[in-house]
Amino acid sequence: MKNPAFSPRRRALVLGAPWLVAGLPFSVARAQETAGGQVVAYVSANAQSAEAVTDVARKKLPNVKLSMVAGGTGQLLKRVEAEAANPRADIFWTAFASSLERYKAHLAEYRSRELAAIPEKYVEKSGLWAASNIHVAVAMLNSRQFQGQAPTSWRDLTESRFKGKIIVSNPEDSSTAFTILWWIDKNFGAEVLAKIAANCVVTPSGSNVVRSVGQGEYAVGITYESIAYPYVAGGQREIRLMYAEDGTFEIPDDIALIKNGPNPAAAKRAYDLIMSRDVQVALLENAFRRPSRSDIKVSEIIDMPDLSSIKLLPFDEGVATADRDAFLARWKALPKAGAGK
Repeated sequence: MKNPAFSPRRRALVLGAPWLVAGLPFSVARAQETAGGQVVAYVSANAQSAEAVTDVARKKLPNVKLSMVAGGTGQLLKRVEAEAANPRADIFWTAFASSLERYKAHLAEYRSRELAAIPEKYVEKSGLWAASNIHVAVAMLNSRQFQGQAPTSWRDLTESRFKGKIIVSNPEDSSTAFTILWWIDKNFGAEVLAKIAANCVVTPSGSNVVRSVGQGEYAVGITYESIAYPYVAGGQREIRLMYAEDGTFEIPDDIALIKNGPNPAAAKRAYDLIMSRDVQVALLENAFRRPSRSDIKVSEIIDMPDLSSIKLLPFDEGVATADRDAFLARWKALPKAGAGK
C-alpha cells in the first residue's frame, strides 16, 4: 500500500524543491499526470505483450485510450518517417537501438521519472529511447532429440552429432539471428561459426525456429529467451533453455516517443506506464519479457534465472550494425546443413 506521505509532491517538498516533480515545474507535471485522450502506439512486440500493457493501462490510465497498431519493426519505422510532416502515432515500442538510430530525427527526447529504476546503460544519452525489456541469447533444446549429453555451450554446437539438428532463422531477415550469429563470430571466431553453420538448417521464419524445436523436428534452435520460454512455461518437460557456459549476451529492446505526436502529454503518461514496475512485471508474467528495471527480481516471479547468474559477455550493437553487410556476405558463403521451410 502506498504511503501518502511520500506522494510525488510531498517528496519534492521534503527535498526542498516545492515546484519541481521529476524535473518538471509542478504545474506542468500535474497537467501531464491528468492528461487523457487517445494515444497511438506503433508496436512490433507480440500480441501477448501488447495485451499485457493494455490490461494494466485500463486500470491505471482510465482516461487514456491506448491504441496498439501492430507491425514489423522496419515497416513501422518507415511509416514513422513517411508520416513525419503529420505524425499519426505517439509511441514506438519496441526496437533495438541500431534500428532507432537510423530514424532518430523523428523521435522526441524524454526523461521519464521511471528511468530512476533503469540502469543508465539501458538509456540513450539524450533520452531519445530507453530499454523497456532485455533479451538474452539462448539455445532452445529438445532433450528427446539428443544422442548423448545435452549441449551446455556454443562450442558444443560445433559437434558433428548436431549436423542437420540445429535450426536458425535467416540473419538477412532476422535481427535475432543476425545479432546472435554475429556475436558468436566475434567472440569465438570464424572457425566456430563455420562449424555451427555446417550443422544448421536455415529457415526464413523466426517463429518456425521455436515451433520446430517444440514439435521435435530439431534438437536445437538459436533464438532469444523470451521467444523460446513459452514452451518451457507451457509444460513441455523435454524443452529447456541453454544459457551457455562459455557466455552469452543481453540486448535491450527499446521504447521511444515520436516527435510531434498528436497527444504528447498523454503519450508521456503511457510511456511512463510501459516503463513502470506494474507493466514490466505483467510483461514478464504474460509474455516472458525480461525487465529492464533493477527493482524486479526475475527468479522470484517466474522460473527464469536472474542476470547475475548468467555469464554475460559484451555485445556492441553499434559495431555489429556497422559490420552487418560484411558479416552477411561471410555467412552466406558458409556451407549449411540445409534450408528449412
